Amino acid sequence: MTEQDTRTAAPRRPGPGRDAVGAPGPGRPGKGARVCRRVLRTTLLSAVALPVAAAVWIGVTGVFARSELLAAQRDLDALRQSAASAQASGSVPGPARERLAAVRSAAVHAARAHRLTSGPVWYAAALLPVAGEPVRTVRGAAYAADRLAGEVLSPLAGALAAVAPDGRGGGMPEALMALRQQAPRLVRAAHVTAEVRADVHRLPGTTWLPAADRARAGLVRRLDRLAPVMTDVSVAARVLPPMLGAQGERRYFLAFQNIAEARGTGGVPGAFAVLRADRGRLSFERFGNNTEMATGKTDLGLKDLESPGADFRARYEGSSPTRVWANSNMSPHFPYAARIWAAAWRKHTGQRVDGAIAVDPVTLSRFLQVTGPARMADGTELTAGNVVDLTERTSYARYRDVTRRKAFFVEAARAAAGRLMTAADDAGMLPGLLVAAHDAQRDGRLKVWSAHAEEQRLLQSRPYAGTLPDAPGPFAGVVVNNAAGSKLDYYLDRSLLWEAEGDGCRGGDRPVTVTLTLANRAPASGLPGYVTLRGDSPPYRTRPGDNRLLVSYYAGVGASLAGATLDGRPVLLSSAVERGHSVFTLDLELPARSRRTLVLHLLEPHADRTPTLLRQPLVTPLRAVLKPGGVCRA
Repeated sequence: MTEQDTRTAAPRRPGPGRDAVGAPGPGRPGKGARVCRRVLRTTLLSAVALPVAAAVWIGVTGVFARSELLAAQRDLDALRQSAASAQASGSVPGPARERLAAVRSAAVHAARAHRLTSGPVWYAAALLPVAGEPVRTVRGAAYAADRLAGEVLSPLAGALAAVAPDGRGGGMPEALMALRQQAPRLVRAAHVTAEVRADVHRLPGTTWLPAADRARAGLVRRLDRLAPVMTDVSVAARVLPPMLGAQGERRYFLAFQNIAEARGTGGVPGAFAVLRADRGRLSFERFGNNTEMATGKTDLGLKDLESPGADFRARYEGSSPTRVWANSNMSPHFPYAARIWAAAWRKHTGQRVDGAIAVDPVTLSRFLQVTGPARMADGTELTAGNVVDLTERTSYARYRDVTRRKAFFVEAARAAAGRLMTAADDAGMLPGLLVAAHDAQRDGRLKVWSAHAEEQRLLQSRPYAGTLPDAPGPFAGVVVNNAAGSKLDYYLDRSLLWEAEGDGCRGGDRPVTVTLTLANRAPASGLPGYVTLRGDSPPYRTRPGDNRLLVSYYAGVGASLAGATLDGRPVLLSSAVERGHSVFTLDLELPARSRRTLVLHLLEPHADRTPTLLRQPLVTPLRAVLKPGGVCRA
C-alpha cells in the first residue's frame, strides 16, 4: 500500500480482541458502570447481612450463655440447699471436697458465659443506643457472674475448707490460725464483691427485653444481700484472731441482757461473765449478777470514761447511767454502755478488760440450736425452744424469791456458756456457730466492742458493733426504755410505719409521717408481783399489768418535728440530739391489754431514699413498713 493509500484508507472498527478499548455502544453500560453496580450490590448485601449475622450470633451465643449461667445457678443452689440443711441439723454442710467441686463447677460455667458474651460483636452491639441496652445488661451480668464465681465464691469456699476441713481439726485454735492465713483472700473477695455490686447497679435496669431486666433485678438482689455479708467476713477475718487471743491473752466483760425489761441496747444488764481468750481457747473465769454490780463501787463520773460527748451528758445525765447499773445502757449506741461496763468492772475489781460483749436469750437460743441442749445443775434442760420463755417469763413464776431467781439466771447463763465452749472445740460445729452468730448480730442481738482502737475502727461500721450511725440521710428508729421497773416488756408489741410524701419537698426537706403503735399484751391478772412491779411509784392509780415506757423516736440528722398526736389528740414531746440525730421522746403509760398510737409529722432533710432502720432487739421483733417518696427535685 502506498503512502497515499495509507492516508486515504478507512479506519478499522475495534474488534473484541485485546486491542479493543471497550467503548460503549448506544444503550449499553460500560465496564466501569457494571463494576460499580457489583460493588454497590455487594455493599448493600453486606450492610443487610452483617447486622442480621450479628443478631443471629448474639441470639445463639446468648442462648448458650443463658444455659451456662443456669448451670452455674444450679450448682450454687445445690450448695445453698446443702448448707441450709446442715444449718437446720447443726452439722457440717457437706465435705469440703464437695463444696469446692460445686463452686469450681459454677465458676467454669460462669466463665464460659462470660466468654460467649465477649468479643467485638457483643461489644459493638452494647454501644448502640436503646437497642443495645439489653445486650449491655446481659454482657455485664455474665461478667459479674464470672467474677463472683471465680474471685469471690472460690476463695470463700477455700477459706471455709481451711477453717473447718470436713469437721476435722483442732477446733477454735486451729480455725483461728487458718483464718489469719486466709484473711488477705477474704479481704480481696469482699473488695471484688463491692466492685461487682457497683458495676451491676450501673447496668440498664429497664430495657425493651423484660428477660434481661428480670435477670439484672435478681442479680442486684443477690448482690445486695451478699455484699454486707462479705464485708462482715472481711472484718471478722481481721479482728477475730487478735480478739480471740492469737497474739496474747484477752478478757471481755460479757453481759446477758434481760429483754423483759427494755433498755436502749436491748434489755437491762442481768447476769454477767468474764470471758478469757488465749490463742483461740475460750473459758469463763467467773459469773455474777446485776446485784453485785449494782452494789459494787460503780459510782463513776463521766470523767472516768472516754468522753461520750455533750449530747450524751445532756440526754442521759438525769438517769445517772454511770452510777445506776440498770440505766447503764439506756442509749442505743452500744459503745457507750460497753465503755461504762468496762470502766465499772475495772473500778470494782481492778481488772482491765479488752472489750465488752452483749447477748440475750434469743442469741442463746440460736447457739443451742447448733450445739444441742444444755443441762443446768438442778437438771433443768435448756433448749433452743425453751430458753427465751424460761428465762424471760416462766422463771418469775417458779422463783418468787429474788435471790433464788437471780441465782437461776446465773446458772442458766453458765450452762449455756459451757455448752457453747464445748461446741467451739468441735470443728464440725464451727460453721453452724458462725451462722448463728451472724444471724444474731444481723438482728442486733449480739454486740461487740473492743477497747483496742484499731479493732474498734474496723468493727464500728458493722451491725455487731451496735453503733448509732451519725451520717446524714433518712433514718427511722423507735427505742423504748422501761420506766416502771417491771418485767412487762415480754408482752410488748411494736410497729412502725414510715411514709414520705411523694411531691412535698420543701427546699430539700421532705414531709414524713411516722406512725408508732405499741401494744401491751400482759394479762390483767395472774402475773407475779415482781413482773408487774411499779418501781416508779406513779402519783396516779394503776392496775397490775400496766406498764410505763419512755418512747424515743430517732429521726435523721437535722430533722424537725412539725407536730404529733397520741391516739388522735395533740401531744407534746421532748426533743434532744444524740450523735447528730433528732430524738423526740414521750413518757407513755401503757395499760394492760391496751394499744396506743403515736403519730409524728416530721420534716426530714435528704429523705430521698429508703431510711436506715434502727431495730431495738426485744422479745417480739419490731414490725416495720418503710415507704420512701423518691428523689426530691429542685
